[in-house]
This record gives sequence, C-alpha cells and structure tokens, in this order.
Amino acid sequence: MRDEHPTATEVFERAKEKMPGISFATVYNSLRYLKDAGLIREIASFGKSPSRYDSETYRHDHAVCSSCGKLVDFDLPGTVALQRAAARASRFQAESVHLTLYGLCPDCRDSK
Repeated sequence: MRDEHPTATEVFERAKEKMPGISFATVYNSLRYLKDAGLIREIASFGKSPSRYDSETYRHDHAVCSSCGKLVDFDLPGTVALQRAAARASRFQAESVHLTLYGLCPDCRDSK
C-alpha cells in the first residue's frame, strides 16, 4: 500500500489487474484478515467516504482534505498528552488516540 490510503475498491481494482478472476469478497476478506492480524490499519470512514487502509500500523495521525479527500500521515508529539487528558476527563482507560485534522490541502487551498 506504500504511502497511500486506498479503499477496498481501489485495492480490488489493483488486484484485478494482476489476477483478473479475483472477487471483491476475496479482497475484502483479505483486508479484514490483515487488519485482525495487525498488519494493516483500517481508517474509519470520513463522512460519506468509505474506510481506507494504512500499511503503517504505528501510532500516527491524519489530515484529510475536505475538498479533494486527500489523506496524509503526520505525527504530532502532543497527542500522548492529549490522550492522558482525555482519559482523565472521560474517566476511560485510554488505549489509543488518533487525531484527524480536516481542512484544505495545499493544492486545494491554492486553487481557490
């Protein structure tokens, strides 16, 4: 998956180029298996968009363009402190925190 965050449909389209007989169910089940095994991470859908998949399984954050849908990784060191503060405020035992920034990517911002 490289630096991309493809949807199941995009993975299916790429797989079909190499294996024309592959079914969408096979791709979907394979993605679920890889996710359950901790080899990829599912990024929950953003609005009406389908879930995306990330081969980077370490803790990191995402920025999503509200115009074109581009999704990029970034790491904000302060999220560990945010997780602790959120755990205290909610009284939950926090397992993880993932920050998602929504806004315009540089390309969309520059084109307006």
